[in-house]
Amino acid sequence: MPAESESAPLVRPERIGMLLAGSDRDGQQRIDVEAVAQTGSTNVDLMQRLSSLQRPLLLVADRQTAGRGRAGRPWRAAPEDSLTFSLAWRLQRPTHALLGLPLAIGVALAEALEVFGVRPQLKWPNDVLRDGAKLAGILIETASDGGRGDATWAVIGIGINLAVPAGLADELQRPVGAATELQKAPRETVLAIIASALAGVLEEFEQRGFGAFVKRWEAFHAYAGQAVKIVDNGRVVHEGTAVGVDMMGRFLMDTELGQVEVLAGDLSLRLQDG
Repeated sequence: MPAESESAPLVRPERIGMLLAGSDRDGQQRIDVEAVAQTGSTNVDLMQRLSSLQRPLLLVADRQTAGRGRAGRPWRAAPEDSLTFSLAWRLQRPTHALLGLPLAIGVALAEALEVFGVRPQLKWPNDVLRDGAKLAGILIETASDGGRGDATWAVIGIGINLAVPAGLADELQRPVGAATELQKAPRETVLAIIASALAGVLEEFEQRGFGAFVKRWEAFHAYAGQAVKIVDNGRVVHEGTAVGVDMMGRFLMDTELGQVEVLAGDLSLRLQDG
């Protein structure tokens, strides 16, 4: 179970649940909701509980003391300055059929942010930018569904900057984006809209795979037509012009040797002048 602090969380899970039920065409609350003031990592908490889950579960934490992003990087999160949460969702697909899922989740988050007037961009494979600066991160972990058919639990962790603490950009040595517009609405409303968008995308992905999201992802493509490079542990392995993504979620770029497809891993995508 999550390690809660003594203070009450900033959000009311029952309110998020009511909003989710109200937005569902059948009036059903498809996602259970829990909230804590503090925990180590919402992703870790949900991964440890998968064997007992019967329904999707959204876990919101004001603060994560051990939250992490891609390649194990820590998430910096002050309660008032960010939204951090994870969603556990069971997909009727085996793990090897989840290629492109992080990109589809990026589409869901970007489309939800647009509701609040934010103009997001997507950086392959799993970052959300604003004006070229990182606004949100996505971390997905998976586990087989304990022998109950070809199904997989996906735990989707998301952290969104609502404000940028003083000195953070200097500390990270890179610009940091923020969606200040989200502070104008109740947190429960913001989380319900994002969770609803995630549910819709996950249901469509289960039925159709990432191929259904290629054009939607490319509509938010941060680096389309720009000179980019792929870096592996500090070594440049590809240079060229960003094109888009294919139906498997691979990054497409034109190089001097022709078009190449890059599969996500611990590779980094950067602008050539960055």
